[in-house]
Amino acid sequence: MPRRSVDIAIESFPLAVPFRISRALRRAADVVCVTLTEDGVAGRGEGRPIERYGESCASAHDEIAAIAGDLAAGLDRAGLDAAMRPGAARNAVDCALWDLDAKRASTSVWALAGRARPHAIETAFSLSLDRPSLMAQAAAGAHRHPLVKLKLGGDGEDVARIAAVREARPDARLIADANEALLPQGLPEVVDAALRFRLEMIEQPLPADRDGELDGIAPPALFCADESCHTTPDLDRLRGRYGMVNIKLDKTGGLTEALRLEKAARAHGFKVMVGCMFSTSLGIAPAQIIAAGADLVDLDAPLYLAADRDSAIAYDGAAMRPALPALWG
Repeated sequence: MPRRSVDIAIESFPLAVPFRISRALRRAADVVCVTLTEDGVAGRGEGRPIERYGESCASAHDEIAAIAGDLAAGLDRAGLDAAMRPGAARNAVDCALWDLDAKRASTSVWALAGRARPHAIETAFSLSLDRPSLMAQAAAGAHRHPLVKLKLGGDGEDVARIAAVREARPDARLIADANEALLPQGLPEVVDAALRFRLEMIEQPLPADRDGELDGIAPPALFCADESCHTTPDLDRLRGRYGMVNIKLDKTGGLTEALRLEKAARAHGFKVMVGCMFSTSLGIAPAQIIAAGADLVDLDAPLYLAADRDSAIAYDGAAMRPALPALWG
């Protein structure tokens, strides 16, 4: 069997404007890129390490380097689950293997995954956490985006943020993301505002280890699990508390587990959202496979970059075109 070459690169792509969530201010998409080359054909994958889970670009690089010999010897997607834990490092490798397999077979990842390639997918547009008036201005400026996601901060201003954004965009579908910032005692007020101002969903309102305190606060259909849902085994403890799960490939550890999680989530009665970390188009492309059949899509990360990769995904307002084979897939 021919040996593969394995290249691991740490890369940084500055954002055009800093972006704030409840626990961090982002200035760049810091990613790990894996390139696997075999018989003159190259497959690529990108992972965005998540500090919330103790990951960094350096730790992801080391995780991948630890199995580089196995990859060079032919480790495949079926063996990757046992070789690496879920996370950004495995995501980069798994997606590189999908890309390599498709290109060596002269087909597409869409075909390998048994999916039809869509024409375009509508994505949400996220508003950086800020004062209510500034978030309202940002919402008004996002007039080409019919689905807007506003970040919540758990700082006493969230009801005002919701009201201001709704006033600025009476036409929009609105969803919110707390990134675990709320506390049970303050959540009913935010839920009331969400219902009054016609928000469709609140993503991860409480810290992941406090999911039990969601019981009785609102119908589960209002809540989407993000930090609480990484891989398929998480679903059992989420039933009755969340109506939707957010599938992110940097949490699942790649497209392979994301496909399993999507299938299991549907079987458990959950709706499916597809989200992302700050990444380039290379990180977004594999998530499009899941996004094609999702109830909500939040794959807008490339829109915030000062400069994306070559052959980047094209966005026309909220319409996201499928990735070109020159990029991935």
